[in-house]
Amino acid sequence: MYNQGAVEGAANIESGSRVFVYEVVGLRQSEETDQTDYPIRKSGSVFIRVPYNRMNQEMRRITRLGGKIVSIHPITVLEPVNGKTAVETTNSEVSELVTPVSANSEVSKLVTPVNADSEENGKATPVNANSEVKGFAKSPAKDKKGNTMTQGKAKHADVPVNTYRPNAPFIGKCISNEPLVKEGGIGIVQHLKFDLSTGNLKYIEGQSIGIIPPGVDKNGKPEKLRLYSIASTRHGDDVDDKTISLCVRQLEYKHPESGETIYGVCSTYLTQLKPGDDVKITGPVGKEMLLPEDPEANVIMLATGTGIAPMRAYLWRMFKDNERAANPEYQFKGFSWLLFGVPTTPNVLYKEELEEMQQKYPDNFRLTYAISREQKNPEGGRMYIQDRVAEHADELWQLIKKEKTHTYICGLRGMEDGIDAALTAAAAKEGVTWSSYQKDLKKAHRWHVETY
Repeated sequence: MYNQGAVEGAANIESGSRVFVYEVVGLRQSEETDQTDYPIRKSGSVFIRVPYNRMNQEMRRITRLGGKIVSIHPITVLEPVNGKTAVETTNSEVSELVTPVSANSEVSKLVTPVNADSEENGKATPVNANSEVKGFAKSPAKDKKGNTMTQGKAKHADVPVNTYRPNAPFIGKCISNEPLVKEGGIGIVQHLKFDLSTGNLKYIEGQSIGIIPPGVDKNGKPEKLRLYSIASTRHGDDVDDKTISLCVRQLEYKHPESGETIYGVCSTYLTQLKPGDDVKITGPVGKEMLLPEDPEANVIMLATGTGIAPMRAYLWRMFKDNERAANPEYQFKGFSWLLFGVPTTPNVLYKEELEEMQQKYPDNFRLTYAISREQKNPEGGRMYIQDRVAEHADELWQLIKKEKTHTYICGLRGMEDGIDAALTAAAAKEGVTWSSYQKDLKKAHRWHVETY
């Protein structure tokens, strides 16, 4: 799972100006990775709105930040972008962006790309920048409207960051590699557990680690790392502080021109690991998806596919008996609600765990599935997570309004617009403009998003 968000400017533009939307990949990810001098392979896009008279200046700035422009779309000054009036981007800050993938921002070759190998948190997907592990919902068209659902940064002290770097990674060992998709399901998704006992890799829930696959890329250079969201709590699946776990789906898709089947490099490597195999690990990184420290907080979780990874870590911390015993200072007393989208019932990852926690803590945990190929939405189409959010929009809106509520969204890009639309309608019933309210949630560090 990757941490990406849309970039929105703060400056105003005069009525009548021509405005363009740049779709950009490869920008820096966060304050931590801003300081690094190594490349991280990333998927996903940010959308930057630029007035005509600043186009060249913005192109140069994007290049300096390591970005690559993959498409440009004209809009008018008053044309709303995802419910917002287009505004000019400023030269000030590009927060929560990723380390350079490419410094080549050639505008002469702009096309809307097919992402060939955007290794998901699997962060990968053929058309979507991350349909690898999260690619269980319908692959959406590229978002040309921008994205209101950028990440908000949580306030946490003493969060470990970049203990291990690509030039000196930690060498862990694969302890186990277990399938998560049941018979009759779609794709290959594995739960991997690695031994950390010989190192000093500490992490907390909501962070990610980097994996460096062996071998060289198509240019003959060593493979770059891919980031994967951690699926275990800080104590690990064995609650002994000696392991870390990932949830990885193998990327597989047809090349749009040749029709050849393409497999993700890192996801294939990971899903085929054997117990005892060595793995190069970097990190941890990330502060955007961290849980609130308040055990009485409310937590809304919206996930698709392997977007369940950080949610599993949250839920273990909240409800697993061994975890609760290991964390006497954190005894969850709030309310959590997971809305989880998958294509088929056999693709419900960690199904037994989730349903056991719901049965044991019915007053504190609510579980709602959106099973796209088995359930129908009110219009008779497939039931995606956006449809479930719309179905429960009024309840979710009432919960979101509570000061102690945090919302976490993780999975395939494309779910955001439907979520926005549903909450826009619910908020409008009380005369509230959702897009403005959402900005306040982000400022309060109560709105957290990783989509690809």
